[in-house]
Amino acid sequence: QVQLVESGGGLVQPGGSLRLSCAASGFTLRQYTMKWSRQAPGKEREFVARIAPNGGLTNSADSVKGRFTTSRDNAKNTVYLQINNLKAEDTALYYCNAESGYNNYWGQGTQVTVSS
Repeated sequence: QVQLVESGGGLVQPGGSLRLSCAASGFTLRQYTMKWSRQAPGKEREFVARIAPNGGLTNSADSVKGRFTTSRDNAKNTVYLQINNLKAEDTALYYCNAESGYNNYWGQGTQVTVSS
């Protein structure tokens, strides 16, 4: 069964950090471009970061540049999103998805809430 499971979200104070994980099962992650996106209440889902299948190329949205870093461990079939200096506007449900020329898999999301 193909599955992507995000974890690592939670409640954190402004300025704090989190590391989100996205673990794949039922398929081989190294063949896929991995993306992170987020959706805040009442807003559309927005792109956050992307990493190439071999991890050699990454990019991120302007709103998170310098604070969010994505990485991957293909041996563990897992992708990570390191989030630093969290702000209230980062509060959202964070999703990962795996894209190839043939498939596009999504996880159920992990909630990140930034509040003092």
